Amino acid sequence: MITLPRPNTQQITWMRDIRRHLHRHPELAFAEIATAHFIGEQLAKLGIPYREKIGRTGIVASLGSRKTGVPCVALRADMDGLPLTEQTGLPFASETPGVMHACGHDGHVAMLLGAAALLKAKETELPGQVVLIFQPAEEGDGGAQGMIADGALDGVGAIFAGHIDRNYGLNEIIVQPGLISAFTDEFAIEIRSQGGHAAKPHETADSILAAGQLITNIQSIVAREVHPCFPAVVTVGTIHGGDAANVIASQVALEGTVRTTSQETRAVCLASLQRMTQAMEQLHRVETSFTLAEGYPPVINDPVAARIATEVAAEIVGFEKVKGQPLPSLGGEDFSFFLQKIPGCLVRFGARHTKLHDAPAHSPRFDFDEQVLPTGALFLAQTAISALERMEELRGPAPGKA
Repeated sequence: MITLPRPNTQQITWMRDIRRHLHRHPELAFAEIATAHFIGEQLAKLGIPYREKIGRTGIVASLGSRKTGVPCVALRADMDGLPLTEQTGLPFASETPGVMHACGHDGHVAMLLGAAALLKAKETELPGQVVLIFQPAEEGDGGAQGMIADGALDGVGAIFAGHIDRNYGLNEIIVQPGLISAFTDEFAIEIRSQGGHAAKPHETADSILAAGQLITNIQSIVAREVHPCFPAVVTVGTIHGGDAANVIASQVALEGTVRTTSQETRAVCLASLQRMTQAMEQLHRVETSFTLAEGYPPVINDPVAARIATEVAAEIVGFEKVKGQPLPSLGGEDFSFFLQKIPGCLVRFGARHTKLHDAPAHSPRFDFDEQVLPTGALFLAQTAISALERMEELRGPAPGKA
């Protein structure tokens, strides 16, 4: 097996500079035009060919053997920011009003470019092809689907990725086979009445009263209708209704999310939401509507891919720093769409910053320890090589064979 060296000082500085440039210039989902152009420039400097506008604003690059029939492994990084106003005070803080990298995607891109540099140095020795996927729109818009539709996985036998996570210590790598994230469905509820004068509630129906009781009732779904061994969350995130203090509102709109980790639990939660919404009609003499927007499916890591990732992680950071994830996250990740097509594994890179405030992902104060960048780059590159060498194992036994 080809063993890659750890990134040197020059490469580490280069990755840090990439991360900081992207952090300073974040872009939202499907608007990552400057981000993609910058990534293309870095790939060109490395001598790695690439294709633009895959899945609208994504980039797909490749290196290694391109002969027909050779094994092919993909590595993926997401590259979109979030609609937040940064409050970190960093010297390289976002210069784009109302947009920041608050989930580590700037670091993910830097890691994948770092992995590309490591693999390029060994390109003639690679036992197959490595595809580099720079994906737009992970934060809720499902950019992975567009990249798949545009052929990003054509010929690819397995795929790997990593996500920076401040819940874990620096250079811990978290690998778990099986389900590691949740279904991420969203719902919208409207409650309508004719409205009326606030001093004469007997003349009308009160949409706000119905909405308040519905929100309270919704809290009983997980507590009383879901099997307690299966994690689930139902959250009402927004409520809008009413125009004046002396007017009974004629309409209230609620929006929220349902996070579940099994098809059975998901079905229970969604059915209960609809039932409780409809019940308000008879209870409060209002009209209701319920709309469901299906979200991401759960990330389910392939067991063989997870074993490969575990072995590589142990070589890089030591067995004692390779951690499992016994409980699934109720967050979502559209890497799940890739895993519906081919085997693969998403890991987490511990990057808790001991010198800064403990701000979680999606916080306007989020930051991570940049020392994780070379670890992530080496892990991605070495995992790609290992997976190429073990592609038959990833594919599983041929039909009819044990």
